[in-house]
Amino acid sequence: HLAKARPGIGSRKKVRIGLRRNTRFSLRKSARRITKGVIHVQASFNNTIITVTDPQGRVVFWSSAGTCGFKSSRKASPYAGQKTAVDAIRTVGLQRAEVMVKGAGSGRDAALRAIAKSGV
Repeated sequence: HLAKARPGIGSRKKVRIGLRRNTRFSLRKSARRITKGVIHVQASFNNTIITVTDPQGRVVFWSSAGTCGFKSSRKASPYAGQKTAVDAIRTVGLQRAEVMVKGAGSGRDAALRAIAKSGV
């Protein structure tokens, strides 16, 4: 016998992804605000990830070039690193921070420049 076709699978999937995406961004804006912390910059050749932790090492907020909307090779660009750093610092509201750098990607220097420029 013939298998019954399931209508609307593609559309149902898109709706579910859209809902999850909206929920995630609303959650990300309410990061715990801290005054002192550690900024970890992980710059690979494919992406730049910035993690903000409190002095005990607990993650408060993280951001990557991918979550900032950059795709494929643009994720590794210096501009993406800069935007990622600005996004992470603005959300947490740090005043004093220690910076830990890991990796040799092109977004590393731009992220450090953005951190220094923000006054942290």
